Amino acid sequence: MARGSGVSSRDRILNTARSLIDANGYDGMAVSELSTESGLPPSSIYYHFGNKLGVLAALLERTFEELHSYFPQPAAFDDLPPVERLEAWFTAACTALDEQPDYLRLLVSVSVGPQKDIEAVAKTLRRIRDYAHASWTAALTPIFPDDAALVDQLAVLGRALSDGLAVSNSVDGLSHRAQVAPFVALVRGLAESPKR
Repeated sequence: MARGSGVSSRDRILNTARSLIDANGYDGMAVSELSTESGLPPSSIYYHFGNKLGVLAALLERTFEELHSYFPQPAAFDDLPPVERLEAWFTAACTALDEQPDYLRLLVSVSVGPQKDIEAVAKTLRRIRDYAHASWTAALTPIFPDDAALVDQLAVLGRALSDGLAVSNSVDGLSHRAQVAPFVALVRGLAESPKR
């Protein structure tokens, strides 16, 4: 990361940490490497974050704020019929994920790592998951207004699809957007099914 670029030392550390975690995983990131790559002394890292885990907690918090700003709210598409509203929202959300793949990869990798059980990390992960679930619920409720249980199941499925696509994107190069049509077709089929 270039010095003197107008980026605060805290942000330089977080930007570098994101790159290192994306390349090596959290356990593969050493404070010494973070110091070297950011161009800042270890004392800056300890001053801003206390320790390596503090860097991770701050990075997750920043990631939540960034994702929140990139992701549209389902209500932004309220002028559309319910299924088309879901499709427009999910397409916009998938576009954001395709444009920022490291965000969801970071969340998925931390969610399955041992650091997920540390209180500061777990709290931020829970907020991110709850936000995603609430967004899915808001997108699906107009389609199934009288079936909260189905909405909840589909919201969990939608989150799982997004999580899995983060891995598929990383390993297989699959885009999130490519999965919008199949998921919307599933929802449309359920909405039109008389046996629901």
